Amino acid sequence: MRNVHVWKTVDEGGEKREARAERFGGKWRFQAKRRSETVWTYYDSPSLEDLESLRDILWRKYQRKRLPWDDVASLDKMLEERRPHPSNPSDPSGTEDPQ
Repeated sequence: MRNVHVWKTVDEGGEKREARAERFGGKWRFQAKRRSETVWTYYDSPSLEDLESLRDILWRKYQRKRLPWDDVASLDKMLEERRPHPSNPSDPSGTEDPQ
């Protein structure tokens, strides 16, 4: 059974955008389309905003026992890789010492 997760947003100009995500074979596949477009756009690297929206959807489905924890955990891993990591607080230049 396919488990496609769908959410809709409205951009600053008021145009609706529908996004979809599907996990198959352990890999996530993302696609989105604006209302004015006729063809879906596929993303290898979705925006952080899309990942966070999907995380919220997955968490709600997991709580209702409609989704395995593996799906939530794999997305959490993607989010951790994409989020900016704070630099070393003891280094005022913001760069790490290569030693």
